[in-house]
Order: sequence, then C-alpha cells, then structure tokens
Amino acid sequence: MSQATHPHVDAPAPAAIPKPAPGSFIADPAALGLAGFALTTVVLSVVNAGWVPSTVEPVVFGLAFAYGGIAQLCAGLWEFARGNTFGATAFSSYGGFWLSFWYLTGHTDLSGAGSDINQGLGLYLMAWAVFTLYMTVAAMHTNNAVLTVFVLLTITYILLALGEFFTADAITTAGGYVGILTALAAWYGSFAVVTNSTFKRAVVPIGPRE
Repeated sequence: MSQATHPHVDAPAPAAIPKPAPGSFIADPAALGLAGFALTTVVLSVVNAGWVPSTVEPVVFGLAFAYGGIAQLCAGLWEFARGNTFGATAFSSYGGFWLSFWYLTGHTDLSGAGSDINQGLGLYLMAWAVFTLYMTVAAMHTNNAVLTVFVLLTITYILLALGEFFTADAITTAGGYVGILTALAAWYGSFAVVTNSTFKRAVVPIGPRE
C-alpha cells in the first residue's frame, strides 16, 4: 500500500517587529531649545535696541550660561539621540554661542585690544552670520516657524556685525529690533511644539515645508 503524500506547506514567516525610531522615547527637545534661545535673545536684544540702558547688559550673562547655553546644548544632545541632524547641529551650536558669549563678555579682559575690540567683535558676529546663513538653507526643509527664526537671525547677526565694524549705534539698534522679532518667532515655535505635543494634535500651526 502506498503512503499518501501531502504537499509541503511553508509555515508563515514571523511578522517583522518594527524597530522604534531613534530616540523615540525622548520627548521633543525642540520646545526647550527654542525657548532657551528665545528668552536669552530677547533680553539681549532689548538692550541692543536701546529700550533699557546698556549698563544692565550683565543681566543676560546668567541666562546666556544656564538657559541659552547649557539648556540649549542639552536640547542639541537629545536631538542627536533622536537622529535629527538639523536640530542637533542648531541647538548645540547656539548653545555654544551663548556659552562663548557669556565667557567673552563676562570673563574675558578685552581692554588690551583698545579700539580694535569692535573689529574683533564684528568678526565674531559675522562668522556666526555665515553659519546661520547656511543653516537657513537647511531650514527651508523644516517648517515655516523654524525658517522664519533662521532668516531673522541671519539678518540680526549681520546688522550687529556691521554695527561693530563701523561702530554705528544706529545699525546695532536695528539689529536689536530684528533680534526681538527673532526671539518672538522662536518663542512661537517653542509654543507650537510644546502645545501640539501636550494636546496630541496640531493646535498651533507651524507650516510644514515639504
């Protein structure tokens, strides 16, 4: 008697387990990074705009160290963990800017430079303008809120640099006004991120750019 044969049936392959996105367990650090940048920027920009006497500028030093500096640097490191190259580069860099500003203006003796100090500060600010300009190109593929921040920030750096190069208070004042607008745009971006995340839906529009 012949033995019955049965067609070979392959067992179904186990379903692939989707891998979580890098750093998906980390809350979006953009809200913190933008907030730290905005608050520190608005305080310094109000001084540059002449709304308060320049003698009170040292009030920004603590903010530059703790909030614009360390907190924003932390936001950048968390963006690295999330795999966000743009956010990591932006927040880490501007965290470094505020830490360098804190050290440069509060802990560096620049008296030996004499009148040449304006040229040094102008170079410092213009170098940051160049960095911000190419980050603006990358920001064109993020969202309108972030792009607005980078466009305004580029203009701010350029005006402040020119104000130092030419020792022109009027140009520095203009840079202060644009800096205030930059801070407001960054605050809006932070507000949008933290609000949309909390409400779990798009409550505050940021204008995605694809």
